[in-house]
Parts: sequence; C-alpha cells; structure tokens
Amino acid sequence: HVDLVESGGGTVQPGGSLRLSCAASTIYFAHYTLAWYRQTPGKQRELVASITDASVSDYADSVKGRFTISRDNRANTMTLQMNSLNPGDTAVYYCKANWYDDHSWGQGIQVTVSS
Repeated sequence: HVDLVESGGGTVQPGGSLRLSCAASTIYFAHYTLAWYRQTPGKQRELVASITDASVSDYADSVKGRFTISRDNRANTMTLQMNSLNPGDTAVYYCKANWYDDHSWGQGIQVTVSS
C-alpha cells in the first residue's frame, strides 16, 4: 500500500487553471502506473488521465487538449495541470497508484469551477 496525498484543489472561475499534485510515500514510485480520477455526487468515479511507468499518458476525451498529466520520479510526485476549466470539471479528484496487485488511492480533493 502507498500513502497518497493530493494538494492544489480549490475554486476557480470558468476558463481558469489549477494544478493538482499527488505525493507518494514509496521507494518503488517509478514502477507504478499513476492516474487521476474524479467523482461527482451520484455518479461513478471516472478516469481523467493516466501515466505509465514509461511516462505514456492517456486522457479522457472530455479533457484532451486541456489537461496534462506528468510525473517526477525523483520527487515521488504526480501532477495534473488543468487549463480552460469549465463547470463540468467540478468534482472531487483522486489520485491512484497501481503496481501489480497494489491499488492505492488518495483521500480526494475538491475542485470547483464556478463564477
């Protein structure tokens, strides 16, 4: 199990930007596939973006061209740069780390896009 701590959430106006970070407590960080999910009340948690141990990234169609996922294996951190935010991006965002049968989640952080 990996302890994951998200930071950087908050409230932003439509069209604005936020940068989420996820810090991990493991010496094996470089081996993990990492991802950001989000969830709104009454809906299932959905995959937003992922990045493999080889730094191959993938995105949900709804965020392509606006969000960028990255990782820093030296600092054991993952980030999600979110640009051109709209109210539909409002959700609790979770980071996830996966390696073999280890599926660890962060506690979640609120992102609100509102004027």
